[in-house]
Amino acid sequence: MSPLTNILPGFNRTSAACGDACAAENAQTVRPAYKVNETTDAYTVTVQLPGVAKDGLEITAEDGQVRLVGRRAWKTPEGWTSLYRETADAAYELVLTHDDAIDAEKIGAELRDGVLNVTLPKSEVTKPRKIAVS
Repeated sequence: MSPLTNILPGFNRTSAACGDACAAENAQTVRPAYKVNETTDAYTVTVQLPGVAKDGLEITAEDGQVRLVGRRAWKTPEGWTSLYRETADAAYELVLTHDDAIDAEKIGAELRDGVLNVTLPKSEVTKPRKIAVS
């Protein structure tokens, strides 16, 4: 196993001989790079999804999970021959679990230039509150 495979195990290198047949055969997914920030009102998730358009993006929230699936829309141009490909044509998939701390009805998302920002508002039960002392 090469050192690159140890660093980036989700990315597979494919040769030009493999082409679209291997991409269809290997219905694998790649976990995208992401970052989670927390404020008192919400969690903000920033996900790197290069090559994904709005129509190729699916976000679902159920059973304590938020699932993001992004499919790339890039197609091999006709008459084009690839000599080497850095990554496979795999879809992105990210599953984040939570303990029902998210208000699923108020989730918002914005995709711009391959960067997805998802706002996961905290439910009222988990927000800090001030308790009056009598």
